[in-house]
Amino acid sequence: MCNMKYLVLTILLFSTAAQAQELFTFTEPASNMAAKSIGIRLNSSFGSDIKKATRYLLNPEVMVGISRTIMVHANTYFSNNPKSSSSSESFTYNGAGLYLKYRFFSQDEVHSHFRIAAFVEVASSNVLIEQPAISLNGNSTGYEAGLVATKLINKVAMSASAAYIRAYNNQDNKFPYGRDSRSAFDYTLSLGKLMLPKEYTSYNQTNINLMVELLGQYNPALNVGYIDMAPSVQMILQSRMRVDAGYRFPLSDNLFRTNPRGFLIRFEYNIFNAYR
Repeated sequence: MCNMKYLVLTILLFSTAAQAQELFTFTEPASNMAAKSIGIRLNSSFGSDIKKATRYLLNPEVMVGISRTIMVHANTYFSNNPKSSSSSESFTYNGAGLYLKYRFFSQDEVHSHFRIAAFVEVASSNVLIEQPAISLNGNSTGYEAGLVATKLINKVAMSASAAYIRAYNNQDNKFPYGRDSRSAFDYTLSLGKLMLPKEYTSYNQTNINLMVELLGQYNPALNVGYIDMAPSVQMILQSRMRVDAGYRFPLSDNLFRTNPRGFLIRFEYNIFNAYR
């Protein structure tokens, strides 16, 4: 009951005002980065697992704006997750992934706009499969496909997504939870508000955004799932550099995960008109 009260209060807080950044910390919006631009990200995630050991994931990422409607992300993953039941938890390379997003609908108005995009992600991992929860963020080999819709109203951005996700074996590490359990559904809801500046006078002004995101997964074969909350703060410097800090924790959880809560720190730099 306390979690539900906290959830309702948080949604009301971020829904009270109505130009915001459509850049969420834990999810991707339907909007794309500028065409012919290149972005470089460094994502660091860390938290304690069920054995109170620290798990750390480093995720370098390169993003390319192919056109106004298409963008691509290329990811690599490094962590101290074990490769087998007998291996030590040394920090090594885990795998790689590719994310493609196609924005197929745009509706623009004076102080708002609405976007819908389709996305697909594929990833490969070599770590030990320790949980039935599926995550392409360095833990699972598989693919995900879905839709995301984003609405911007003055200083508030709202985004929601739904996707189908499928897991395979992680090389020699077999998926041990049954063939039917390899499939699940992901869903997200994100709310963000531009807090500063109150008025724009220059592109060099620092933007500060506050946001909260709900991240869920449901496995129909096991009839279990989770819903996580992830509040975060974001700074955008000189319209091209970005720093995010967020914390993810479960609101409802009966789908086993080795480390269901943890911090995410992100640094990003964008190069506009990077190529012809």
